[in-house]
Amino acid sequence: MGAKNKNPGMTGKNNNVVDSGVLNLIGSGTTITGDIESSGDIRVDGNMNGNLVTKGKVVIGETGILKGEMNCRNSDIHGRVEGKLVVSELLSLKATAKILGDIHTNKLAIEPDAMFTGTCNMSGTPIPDEKPAQQEEQKEPEREYEEAVK
Repeated sequence: MGAKNKNPGMTGKNNNVVDSGVLNLIGSGTTITGDIESSGDIRVDGNMNGNLVTKGKVVIGETGILKGEMNCRNSDIHGRVEGKLVVSELLSLKATAKILGDIHTNKLAIEPDAMFTGTCNMSGTPIPDEKPAQQEEQKEPEREYEEAVK
């Protein structure tokens, strides 16, 4: 006999999970300049110049262009992205995708013909100092060998 929850995606006050089921759309022919922050899913079929942050999924359609940093849970990219991608779960680059920037993700799926220029870190979190330290370690054994040969 209790009242029905009119928005089944919302949870009670004591539960931190909120899934509003909202889909935000930037349509083809639309240009957005500025940062966007959302808790719902976002689809970009137009142009966006700015940073995009959401707790949900981001889809960049075939006509979509994002110039800026993207931070989300999951993402399917069919269009073009110029900037850093931080995806906490799964990033899928479709055959028509063109990425120019660094990727930080937990899981990555790339279809044939997708284009990607940049670096990829699949630990789930960015580790900025990892690469230079590895390069220095590789050089030291070479120096030791050269000194031993002399």
